Amino acid sequence: MTTAHAGLAKWHAYMEHGSDPALLADLLAEDAVFHSPVVHTPQAGKAIVMAYLVAASHVLGNDSFRYVRELVDGDEMMLEFVTELDGIAINGVDIIRFDAKGKISDFKVMIRPLKAINKVWELMGAQLQKAKA
Repeated sequence: MTTAHAGLAKWHAYMEHGSDPALLADLLAEDAVFHSPVVHTPQAGKAIVMAYLVAASHVLGNDSFRYVRELVDGDEMMLEFVTELDGIAINGVDIIRFDAKGKISDFKVMIRPLKAINKVWELMGAQLQKAKA
């Protein structure tokens, strides 16, 4: 198993086992970058990427969340997911790049349709504010 594939297995473990922040911290590269579907600029650095991914796991990672398709090309992965928030069906993708050590170096989230993006933006904003407090 390549280090990227080992990293992907760890990502799935993180998502399937309660989104433990300690597991996530071990999975992120120090110079990781996060690309949000609603924030214009990339968010760089392990601490900020961790804040976004922990918030996202709280917002999106409910009982209806599941990955439905996975495309793997070397150290790059595209994971399509579905979930539901407040009666809104959400379809999205996580595009993840792993470094040579199997750590997440780049994480991009794309979501559709528009009302799903608006709902995620609303809930993510509240979750990030709560985390700051």
